[in-house]
Amino acid sequence: MEVVLLERVAKLGQMGDVVNVKPGFARNYLMPQGKALRATKANLAQFEAQRAQLEAHNLETKKEAEALAEKLDGQQFVVIRSASDSGSLYGSVTNRDAAEVATAEGFTIDRKQVVLDKPVKELGLHNMTVVLHPEVSATIVINVARSPEEAELQASGKSIAELAAEAEAEAEFEIAELFDDIGAAASEDDALVETNDAPAEEDDQPEV
Repeated sequence: MEVVLLERVAKLGQMGDVVNVKPGFARNYLMPQGKALRATKANLAQFEAQRAQLEAHNLETKKEAEALAEKLDGQQFVVIRSASDSGSLYGSVTNRDAAEVATAEGFTIDRKQVVLDKPVKELGLHNMTVVLHPEVSATIVINVARSPEEAELQASGKSIAELAAEAEAEAEFEIAELFDDIGAAASEDDALVETNDAPAEEDDQPEV
């Protein structure tokens, strides 16, 4: 099906381009989203009549998107989730979750603007693209952790594997210290027993 694009569409073309797409893609996405019209003579004439207005509107929304992108790009948002010791989530983090946490921080983002190839199912830092305008996008970082403290450590650059290794080493150190304390206490008890069992010294007083 031939359609005329009313705005730039990635991998298809620029505003005003007439492109051939699958009918389902046109009917289910391009036309309902206001991104294209069927390329009939009447629609092409209508587009040309409104072209200047559409271009002006596109420029205005692009400037707004660029201003938002400047503030949004590189921002990191924390999502707390339950996960196994290996870092696998009991569930997943979706584009809806990303949009909600960003919006809660003051950035108005719709889940449809967040590009996510597949749901996130591991703890850690995950980059996501936010399409703010057909010609403007920003990258955000979703910090998926089991607690705010863990999120802070991940933000400092430590991976789940490193955090797990540190926790294991700390546990082993505490166990070693415990055995050292027990050993020291046992040695003190042995020394005390030896002192109590030692024979009393006789007085070296001469007989009268």
